[in-house]
Amino acid sequence: MYYWPPDDSNFLLVIATADCGSLHLEARYNYEALDTGSLFAGWKFSGGDKVTYALTPMLGAVFGATEGIAPGFEASLAYGIADYYIEAEYLYDLDVKEDSYAYAWSELGFSPLKWLRFGLVGQRTRVYNSNRDIQSGGFVQLMLGKTTLGFYVFNPGDSADQLAIVSLAAEF
Repeated sequence: MYYWPPDDSNFLLVIATADCGSLHLEARYNYEALDTGSLFAGWKFSGGDKVTYALTPMLGAVFGATEGIAPGFEASLAYGIADYYIEAEYLYDLDVKEDSYAYAWSELGFSPLKWLRFGLVGQRTRVYNSNRDIQSGGFVQLMLGKTTLGFYVFNPGDSADQLAIVSLAAEF
């Protein structure tokens, strides 16, 4: 994901995941803080027929400019063309306890076509400076085979705090 925050430097946020059965592994860079990496492991529980769900509790180690422990989870729920996704964690900062915080990213999406998903997005982050504790906006994703191109806009209409993100995801 490439971030264009207002009045701040642009940056690249990288996430890599690997799943083996129910085991979920994740590596992140610039996710909890700039110049910071993290490694997560979790166990995925999923099921459903018409209504599908997935819940993955995880535990992570954070290192670099920020050091800490981060328990969290990822969850999704889908029915027909509608879906909801959330990822959340609590970063317990080992150096400065007052810098510990709860992070979340959530999406309410609709997929009327196999190649199109759009909806509402919200986040609470401290990876860049913002006047808002919770940010909201919209997104559009285009699915091209195993590649997804996404466009996100947070705080539209607020030029002082508007954020644009472009994402590229690929499955192997």
